[in-house]
Amino acid sequence: MTNTAFGSAEPAVLVLEDGTRFEGAAYGKTGTTLGEVVFTTGMSGYQETLTDPSYAGQIVVMTAPHIGITGVNKTDMESDRIWVSGYVVRDPSRRVSNFRSEGTLDDNLVEDDVVGISGIDTRALTRHIRSAGSMRGGIFSGADYSSDAEALVAAVNAGEQMAGLSLSATVSTTENYTLPATTERIGSIAVLDLGVKRATLGYLADQGFDVIVVPQNITPDGLLALKTDAFFFSNGPGDPAAASGQVEVLRAGLRAGLPYFGICFGNQLLGRALGFDTYKLPFGHRGINQPVLDKATGKVEITSQNHGFAVDLPIEGSHESPEGFGKVEVSHYSLNDNVVEGLRCLDIPAFSVQYHPESAAGPHDAHYLFARFREVVLAGKGESK
Repeated sequence: MTNTAFGSAEPAVLVLEDGTRFEGAAYGKTGTTLGEVVFTTGMSGYQETLTDPSYAGQIVVMTAPHIGITGVNKTDMESDRIWVSGYVVRDPSRRVSNFRSEGTLDDNLVEDDVVGISGIDTRALTRHIRSAGSMRGGIFSGADYSSDAEALVAAVNAGEQMAGLSLSATVSTTENYTLPATTERIGSIAVLDLGVKRATLGYLADQGFDVIVVPQNITPDGLLALKTDAFFFSNGPGDPAAASGQVEVLRAGLRAGLPYFGICFGNQLLGRALGFDTYKLPFGHRGINQPVLDKATGKVEITSQNHGFAVDLPIEGSHESPEGFGKVEVSHYSLNDNVVEGLRCLDIPAFSVQYHPESAAGPHDAHYLFARFREVVLAGKGESK
């Protein structure tokens, strides 16, 4: 294994679409990769971040300076593979020091063909993105490292924009599969896999649901034919404005009276299903330390987040759904920038949050939402447990 932390690796460069360059060392696989450059503020949980399908299409910058000390293991993977398009760290760990480790992060990146860069000033890069906004970028090592600077900028600017991009088909399952309830069964739930994490499925099963995971291209009739007691839309990558098919599926479920719970991308799609717009944030919310206010309780939750889009809705008052679903209110909002972090329908059994309550990785402040949804489903069946 090449020791990327101490200068023996090949040179690499990160190039942003505005021409900004950061010289460093190759980390992970040597080669070229393109994507949207974003930063995440978590000081731990790098393996959950890497295997979160919501990061598909993105080059992820770690703001914590020292990465890799705990190695990697199968238990902490939130999917079958690493999904990031590229990885940027300041100081890769020279060694692994954790009793749960089954391998090194360096080797894991190589195995999953992830091109990365190390040894750059990630603080300066983060400050640049905070000022200019997330932008396209590319990591170049190996033969492409020596290419003309203007050619590298041109290659970056030829890459896809995240706005308007649909990535659900890239990360979703291609066929149905079921996880049985792990506690006393209360019913079944259809989970639309838009990039779902394993922890999310496990927590739903822990609430007494038989979890039926379905592909992102399921039709409205296909969803209703499952005859489940509830449905759920997961987190995932891409622009919610490019997910018109999933929005129609969501509307069909709501019109059928099925209780709904959505997280992250599922929150944005609920907003669009109700008839509201979404928009792209300048640099998004990514990390495991994002403060959110629950308006109903006044409680501040520290949450795990990964999103670059948000629902466009005033955080105060109730709002009439343009699609005829009754009144809707913003249930949670970000204390950093007042961005909508949750929706609650007042006339139908549906709610959603913009963050990741499964806490993989992250604090457990929002885990109660799974139990809350269980109570919503039971109340609809005339039961209470």
